[in-house]
Amino acid sequence: MTALFALSASLLWGLADFGGGLLTRRAPALTVVVVSQSIAAVVLGGVVVVTGGWSEAGPRLWFAVAAGLVGPVALLSFYKALALGPMGVVSPLAALGVAVPVCVGLALGERPGPVQVTGIAVAVAGVVLAGGPQLRGAPVQRRAVLLTLVATLGFGTVFVLITEASTSVTGLFLALFAQRVVNVVAGGAALYAAVRRGAPALPRGGPALAALPAYGAVGLADVAANGTYAVAARLGPVTVAAVPASLYPVVTALAARGFLRERLRAVQAAGAGLALLGTLLPATG
Repeated sequence: MTALFALSASLLWGLADFGGGLLTRRAPALTVVVVSQSIAAVVLGGVVVVTGGWSEAGPRLWFAVAAGLVGPVALLSFYKALALGPMGVVSPLAALGVAVPVCVGLALGERPGPVQVTGIAVAVAGVVLAGGPQLRGAPVQRRAVLLTLVATLGFGTVFVLITEASTSVTGLFLALFAQRVVNVVAGGAALYAAVRRGAPALPRGGPALAALPAYGAVGLADVAANGTYAVAARLGPVTVAAVPASLYPVVTALAARGFLRERLRAVQAAGAGLALLGTLLPATG
């Protein structure tokens, strides 16, 4: 069951990333984050009321609040990176977020073995190659790589925080709801500040109510992925859950290849593959 839930999380994260990246090519990234997370918050609020999740409120909820503050920064950075593209490179780099739980383990006294050390080295090499250094043509923009690495740190931090935010299924619903409410508040404040500075808030071509289902799908898929991963980590060892859950970039890359016909240069594809391999090695060692 652990692997099943983790694979489900991987599929949902991959589809949410692909959808969010597409939406960000037409609308400001902040707008995508705020709208998608607002829809998710409304749905989760209903789930919390129906399941009685309010009774699970306690000190652990502060972990969800912290995750809600970090999440918008990670999502904003990631969606901007996906908009710059190509998704087939950006998404695998984001999988480096699995290094954050590993670092937490180190802080708690764990020591990496040879496989973990090898994984870190492979991942770093993958980051360098995926950026297409010293190549002719149009390499991946350095800004896209930087934004992806910021998102990576944020995603890994959220993973650690949200797994500490609850000890039951109903408590998990409440934690996810609290996280999304903070996401919306923080993202909304940033969006307001951006608009005050003259930045656009609406999609190019004006508002499109027909796109709301797409925003909702992205937000709900992200929530469902967080929830299924938390359940997977609770049902079995985190390392067992982390391996299949970290495969979400493959879903995004395949979606980009299938729907957008993206083509990567050999060195970029190799770098993306090494970055993904580097994220899997620490979890399997």
